[in-house]
Amino acid sequence: MEDIQKQTVIIVDNDPDFLEWASKHLEAETVKVICTSSSDDAFTLFGKHKADLLIAEFNNMPLDGVGLLKKVRLAEPNAMVILNGHVTSTNVVIESMRLGAFDVLRRESVNFELRQVAERALQSADQMRIAEAGSEAEGNVQPQPSDDLIIGRSPAMQDVYKLIGRVARADAPVLITGESGVGKEVVSNAIHKFSRRAKEEYVAINCAAIPGNLLESELFGHEKGAFTGAVSRRMGRFEQCDGGTLFLDEIGDMPLEVQSKLLRVLQSGEFSRVGGNENLLSDVRILAATNKRLEEEVEHGTFREDLFYRLNVVRIHIPPLRQRVEDIRLLAEHFLSRQSQKGKVRSMQFSKTAVAALEEYHWPGNVRELENLIQRACVLATGNVLLPEDLPMDHAAKKDESEEKVSKIARAIFDIANEIGSSPVDLIMAELVFAALEESGGDEAKAAKSLGITAARLKPYLPA
Repeated sequence: MEDIQKQTVIIVDNDPDFLEWASKHLEAETVKVICTSSSDDAFTLFGKHKADLLIAEFNNMPLDGVGLLKKVRLAEPNAMVILNGHVTSTNVVIESMRLGAFDVLRRESVNFELRQVAERALQSADQMRIAEAGSEAEGNVQPQPSDDLIIGRSPAMQDVYKLIGRVARADAPVLITGESGVGKEVVSNAIHKFSRRAKEEYVAINCAAIPGNLLESELFGHEKGAFTGAVSRRMGRFEQCDGGTLFLDEIGDMPLEVQSKLLRVLQSGEFSRVGGNENLLSDVRILAATNKRLEEEVEHGTFREDLFYRLNVVRIHIPPLRQRVEDIRLLAEHFLSRQSQKGKVRSMQFSKTAVAALEEYHWPGNVRELENLIQRACVLATGNVLLPEDLPMDHAAKKDESEEKVSKIARAIFDIANEIGSSPVDLIMAELVFAALEESGGDEAKAAKSLGITAARLKPYLPA
């Protein structure tokens, strides 16, 4: 018979009755529980046994729960620690989570929550160990910050790079299209950086963020007294960018009256300030971007057809992130490295399961959503290895309600069985396990996950 690899849980508490109950409650075929009433002993035992989880009461002696948490996490940055007790101060909870506690349980609810939270912590500890082992096998290589303007190796992005290289050599207008958040401004910036205008001014304007009456002034400037509040002459972006590049983001939202003036500049290079009669000349390259279908806007009469054809000399379409899955890990590691380089977080890495979760997500907010998610994960993570539960993606929080109900029922049945021993409940459990295994194609880990339990609790009920 094969030796079963056990996970070790250290429980420290002043109440011997609680220690006895918690030990029986958590002990399993794959879980070994060691109890103590001394926080000093708990720290020693945690290191000696390379324990997977520490469960500590706030009022331990000689070191209280928060102090023990701090000491353990200092020795082992990825240590899983659950604190519990009669919490009277919200500051204690906040400080505990800040220091990296996996969870904080109120004493009144610990009887109902401990097993479920402990199982999640043990699962996280297991994933953390696998991730660290994989990192060591690969030489513990950390991703290096990239000096590329755009990140991505997918065939679709390779085509985008080729187009950027070609259009950078000329001065023709470029229309950049794609969903919100795909990186249209990044592509615009790359075109400018590789063009002959690279040493000149580059200015980006979001046409949707500036009211129509102000957008005209922003682009072309105004004369003193042109409108209320115009107390002096103001230079517009076309004058400022003379010789350089002007990026007009969300150009589909530009008012028609401003579109006609922009068309004139594209045709002749001439414009006049708001409230002025003087014709001015400007040598500016126009790069425009939109997440709208401008052909449809032309049909609806909200975008000038002649301006559309002037802008649409060369079109670069950036595919959404969900269509270039091979770029997701590269981008995620780039954003993670950038957070570290800025000094905002410690050096971190992804577990394989976290990468898989990122690659399975549909990314409605595209690259921008991914960057924001990585930033948030870095802030909220308790260890230096990011796990799936550290990634606050919408799909992770919105499980199918029927699946969630089945998981809760399954967990309840398993809990009852553990409390009363062998009984007719075993027959129900056996049926549940059989159905889950059939559904998962014999994959025990998937079967356990579908039932909302750990693989360890599944094993006693596997078919012989």
